[in-house]
Amino acid sequence: MADKKEKKAKKTGDQYEIVPGYRSRMEIDYKERVAPELIKQFGYKNVMQAPRLRKIVLNMGIGEGSRDVKLLEALRDNLSAIAGQQPVITKAKKSIANFKIRDGMPVGCMVTLRRTRMYDFLDRFINISVPRMRDFRGLPPRSFDGRGNYALGVQEQLIFPEIKYDEVPAVQGLDIVFVTSAPTDEEAMALLKLFGMPFRN
Repeated sequence: MADKKEKKAKKTGDQYEIVPGYRSRMEIDYKERVAPELIKQFGYKNVMQAPRLRKIVLNMGIGEGSRDVKLLEALRDNLSAIAGQQPVITKAKKSIANFKIRDGMPVGCMVTLRRTRMYDFLDRFINISVPRMRDFRGLPPRSFDGRGNYALGVQEQLIFPEIKYDEVPAVQGLDIVFVTSAPTDEEAMALLKLFGMPFRN
């Protein structure tokens, strides 16, 4: 049985197993507190109208890693540790001479989190990683895209507790996109605020 689970983890790239029946505390909090508060605040007639978090996308550009295989693997392992599942290597779609990039060359790595892993990451990000940001004064409130999605740039991966300082080959930033079902930025911000996202005033 253990061998089957191990093979499945290798195939899917999962870094940890989700126990059947397990629910993240953020997921429980959404159903018990966040959704009812949103319904009250915006006057939704149906609970299904309440905005929810659909997915979280992590994207890391690898810079010099495109020409250094060991650095590429190390940065991919960093993102894998942060997300809890194996990232996908993204490749250039066209050649750009000024940046010394050829078509098909690896330029980054990306992972998409949904359901339980998404809520687990959100919990760790808000309560552990954000307070570790250097000179932190709140997250920028203007980074919404007009359709209820919030994009955030992190300058270094060292804010995540899963990263060991001694094993970091290079300090690298990453982009985090919170994709919601909210039709407006106002509703999306209300959703993220209720989860505990500390926006700048």
